[in-house]
Amino acid sequence: MVRRMESCDLKQVAEIEKSCFSENWSGALLEQTLHSPYDICWVYEQEETIMGYCSLRLLAGEGEVQRIAVLPAYRRMGLGRKMMDAMVDFAIKNQACAVSLEVREGNTGARKLYESYGFRAEAVRRGYYHDPAEDAVIMWKRGL
Repeated sequence: MVRRMESCDLKQVAEIEKSCFSENWSGALLEQTLHSPYDICWVYEQEETIMGYCSLRLLAGEGEVQRIAVLPAYRRMGLGRKMMDAMVDFAIKNQACAVSLEVREGNTGARKLYESYGFRAEAVRRGYYHDPAEDAVIMWKRGL
């Protein structure tokens, strides 16, 4: 089930970061995000195991997906979709007019998920990612 992240989840979420991102966020940054007035964080938990997490920044009437990650062993089970539901629903309920995100150009699985929610590629940040080097595609879902 998807639920709001709590401080006691930070250790497991930090492990998800390490296993999902080559440029992972530190435990300190995760904690700052959890306590930020602009960021909302959720986890997907089943049987006391956190299998994924996500965060959305809501500022000035727009949302930005900061992170969405699912442990490799639990991918392709619909967890990412459930977390996207939580973020998009929250943005709508809080009167955001649009939501954006950035994704590695080669991450076709994630891009297909975002496209299924109505996100469209609008820009590219050349050489944005490192390890490995790759462009970032900026996607927007407008008119919420």
